[in-house]
Amino acid sequence: MANPVTELLLPAATDRFILLANHVLQSAPAATERLKTHAGRVLRIEVDNWRVPLPPPPPLALRITPAGLFEAAVVVGGAEPEVDLRLRVDAAHPMDAARRVASGELPPLQIEGDVALASDMNWVVANVRWDIAADIERVFGPLVAGGLAQVGDKLAATARTLAQGAASVWRKP
Repeated sequence: MANPVTELLLPAATDRFILLANHVLQSAPAATERLKTHAGRVLRIEVDNWRVPLPPPPPLALRITPAGLFEAAVVVGGAEPEVDLRLRVDAAHPMDAARRVASGELPPLQIEGDVALASDMNWVVANVRWDIAADIERVFGPLVAGGLAQVGDKLAATARTLAQGAASVWRKP
């Protein structure tokens, strides 16, 4: 049975994710240049080993545009688009993954598919980072950005501490 909340939230969340991913890619011209050569190819992001008591996120298919950005790979006639590359995120240890993300690392990730696309996606995943501080400064100016960055650093440190504490409790039998 379809869940109306999921049907409303999932497309909006997917759109926001794609906007954020494209925003991050646009700040790294080397990444978009690498991806331009793969225009039209489709990658699929999947979550494996989901253990959280919520429904797992559905797979997300993204098509690479001629600009080296992403767009949702549209299902045509009910058929899934042919996938050139799979990115599988291991969610077996959610607290460990949260700790890694909070400290700027990536959760365990497996890349499978076309070798050239896999190589370029691996480079993008390893080298492109979101410069949150620069975005805040662009929007609010340097004075406000400095204050927000200090608050953000303290919140991030607190989140890391909480995630590490929760991870140690989560792992105990």
